[in-house]
Amino acid sequence: MTVTTGTAAVTGAVGTAHTRVEGREKVTGAARYAGEIPFAELAHGWLVLSTVARGRVSAVETGPVLAMPGVLAVLHHGNAPRVESEYMTPMGPPDPILQVFQHDRVPHLGWPVALVVAETSEQAREAAEALTVRYEEEPHDVAFSAEHPGLYAPDAPQGPPSDTEKGDLEAQLAASAVVVDERYTTPEEHHNPMEPHAATARWDSGRLEVVDSNQGSMFVAQELASIFSLDAESVRVRSEHVGGGFGSKAVRPHQVVAAMAATVLHRPVRVVLTRRQMFSLVGYRTPTEQRVRLGADADGRLLALDHQAFSVTSTFREFVERSADVSRVMYDAEAHRTAHRLVRLDVPTPSWMRAPGEAPGSFALESAFDELAEKCGVDPIELRVRNEPAAGPVSGLPFATRRLPECFREGARRFGWADRDPRPGLRRDGRWLLGTGTAAASFFVGAAPSTAAVTAEADGTFTVRITAADIGTGARTALTLVAADALEVAPERIHMKIGDSDFGPAMLAGGSMGTRSWSWAITQAARDLREQLALGGAIPPQGITARSNTAEAIAALAAKERHSFGAQFAEVAVDVATGEVRVRRMLGIFAAGRIINPLTARGQFVGGMIWGLSMALHEEAARDRASGGVVGADLAGYHFAANADIPHIEADWIDDPDPDDPVGIKGIGEVGIVGVAAAIANAVWHATGVRHRALPIRPDRVLLAGAASASAGGGAA
Repeated sequence: MTVTTGTAAVTGAVGTAHTRVEGREKVTGAARYAGEIPFAELAHGWLVLSTVARGRVSAVETGPVLAMPGVLAVLHHGNAPRVESEYMTPMGPPDPILQVFQHDRVPHLGWPVALVVAETSEQAREAAEALTVRYEEEPHDVAFSAEHPGLYAPDAPQGPPSDTEKGDLEAQLAASAVVVDERYTTPEEHHNPMEPHAATARWDSGRLEVVDSNQGSMFVAQELASIFSLDAESVRVRSEHVGGGFGSKAVRPHQVVAAMAATVLHRPVRVVLTRRQMFSLVGYRTPTEQRVRLGADADGRLLALDHQAFSVTSTFREFVERSADVSRVMYDAEAHRTAHRLVRLDVPTPSWMRAPGEAPGSFALESAFDELAEKCGVDPIELRVRNEPAAGPVSGLPFATRRLPECFREGARRFGWADRDPRPGLRRDGRWLLGTGTAAASFFVGAAPSTAAVTAEADGTFTVRITAADIGTGARTALTLVAADALEVAPERIHMKIGDSDFGPAMLAGGSMGTRSWSWAITQAARDLREQLALGGAIPPQGITARSNTAEAIAALAAKERHSFGAQFAEVAVDVATGEVRVRRMLGIFAAGRIINPLTARGQFVGGMIWGLSMALHEEAARDRASGGVVGADLAGYHFAANADIPHIEADWIDDPDPDDPVGIKGIGEVGIVGVAAAIANAVWHATGVRHRALPIRPDRVLLAGAASASAGGGAA
């Protein structure tokens, strides 16, 4: 059969609203997630985690447990298969927690110390809860503060420098007519997706196969191959449907121990993490304390900017929450400094969580800018526009596009900002004080080399294979639209296959780079396929396939600052008698490049904004200093925004073309959360006249701040 790619009549899929191509399967239950896929002779593993925050395992009493019904094995540091630790990943040395059961050390509460494997998950859980593990306990330290004696400057061999500085900061602060010098804090926060982490491992004809829930099957496959000293071709990881990730679903201990158990028992083994286990095994956002100093002339133009960020890492792996990096992009000054400092504590290693760095960093920076606007008597939007940089404040590179002022202008028009009285504490609605606030948002735009294969089938359809991950974002649908436009056919003729490491290297779903990187690879392969099809001839039964690799194209991309930008607006109501804060409406206007699917894009923006609301008013993991663990480590004890907390939210975007960018997609997964917490905090100040510099803005903090303000004639919390 001869196939043509189509005509202009069926192009233009990109930019049109399209329901999810897998939507029917998901709502009917036909779509199977990692913990649901059946396997013959499947065994179930249940992790046992340490009950001490620091020390050594002195004994694992396996005898009684091995005698329990259905129990097949108990793996621990004394009998587990040995794994490799001397290898490198794209992110640097491997996470030591992946060397599971390789030693008796316990560096934090919730460290994996054993795996019980049984015929059923119920038997495995009962046996795991009955397993006696004895410890030699040691003193631990989980108390974070910016005055901790262990603070140090982190090493950054593979990433941006920890510190940047230009100009004479102290001199410019001294010369400033207006100075803001404040500290802002954010708590430990957790990203628990609805679908728990789950992995099933089995050996098939000498090949390790893992069915997983992850954000990048190739990344998981490559690391498992390194851990178990296997050839890359000897590991296959599949992850077709994923119920949320947010940075947490990378390589974690459960995938490693599932492979260990499958190796020992010669049968498939599934390990699913419980909700409580996820609070210590899959990463989280570190608490931060940030000092921001701004110096400006009488008109509010910056002369000095100093952003110092303090955060936590574990004793065994360094992770930096790069909160001060947001200041390297947003605003410039004659004297400009950013710095990061860490303290090693006996806690799990923090990790990437939606908008890492920018989410907490924007709360501090954009709150400080609001304080500067108040002191200068300048409208908060006008102050930001006056301080628009001509180029990257630290890099010096030109911005490919920077339409932040346009976002503010459009947002102000739609939000009714012109009618706002800047004086705080004046508007009322019965018992509620009303206020409005705004903040800027930005997030880095990047791309990573990826490969794709596009096949013209004999029946007139096209099959796309790429190791992408749809973690709930609608990526599968967006890529279908990209492929349809690239091939000039209707989306219905595209079969999109993703989530399989056998499809070759590709960027994971993270850093807002997934859809951008994958679309680039698909477009390149589709272009090459069209050239082959233009030669004419019949399509053989096996089809005609074109493959792409974008490594060279990405390396040749012009050196410019590329970011998504946005303007966040919020209206709040505050009851100072009860401390209750309610967000009544929110608006986000974004400049985020080429929007592929408006339907799912709006969902991503709104989802990020909801998370920002949750960050501002609800989320806070309290770590018990006595035990070293999180208090209430479940979705009952960890408070987050529910449906009743969510107001009317609008998210929209302005045109943001970049003629120098061959793909034009910027990525939207993270920019939606950035700036929201600051906009809400700024609105609370406008409502009450009291500044809150610590998140979340809980009712007790509102009450205490109100009492302090009343006694002092004004104040902050």
